[in-house]
Amino acid sequence: MGGKVAAFVFQNMSHEPIAIVIPCFNHANELDGTLESLSRQTLLPAEVVVVDNGSDDHPETTVDKFRDKLPIKLDRFTERRGAPAARNYGASVTDSANLMFLDADVELAPDALLRLTEALESNPKASFAYSSFFWDFKKFPSQAWNADALKRLNYIHTSSLIRRKDFPSFDESLKKFQDWDVWLTMAEKGLSGIFVDEYLFRVKQRKAGISSWLPSFMHKIPWPIFGWMPKVIKRYQDAEKIIREKHKI
Repeated sequence: MGGKVAAFVFQNMSHEPIAIVIPCFNHANELDGTLESLSRQTLLPAEVVVVDNGSDDHPETTVDKFRDKLPIKLDRFTERRGAPAARNYGASVTDSANLMFLDADVELAPDALLRLTEALESNPKASFAYSSFFWDFKKFPSQAWNADALKRLNYIHTSSLIRRKDFPSFDESLKKFQDWDVWLTMAEKGLSGIFVDEYLFRVKQRKAGISSWLPSFMHKIPWPIFGWMPKVIKRYQDAEKIIREKHKI
């Protein structure tokens, strides 16, 4: 794997530089939209690292399309190690003061990086800035920072802007809710986030991969009384239990 990405010459030096880390596993097509949205930002990132998590659909072809638009590099795992490991690796090979982790299905609004950066720089006590978002065409509203509310439900997406100095790293043992774990870990250290009350990105729904979603009513059905539970619900509940036990909530 290569060295660190050189700072992009078009970076606006009036703001702290941003490193974007994108784990990718067999989603070269979706990655194209993510990188296109990055290339159109009003505040360009200083570094972009795509970490190929053992793909066989040649994401390097997609990355090559953006080498004249973004300060981008591709690093590759020879075997699949999971998105948390890919994110941690990407963070380790960048230098910028701020970090943002994007999945390969996230497309940013043109002013997303600028709006999040402005919020973070206007609130020096905050360790990260986050927003609401769309899942396809469904709105997922977030809310103002509240550590107690966070213990009940994760309302902050992975795609938030984090001060590098406060980033605790992702728990690579977790299969789900890695972002919730990060925010809870930061809250336990007395760190907080700042909410930007806008819809600054869209997650593209797909059949399989990093992103999946079920309607909330599916989680409210008392499945045990039927003597059966869908596997996806069982996995969700088991993963949630791990987080709650880890953080004693």
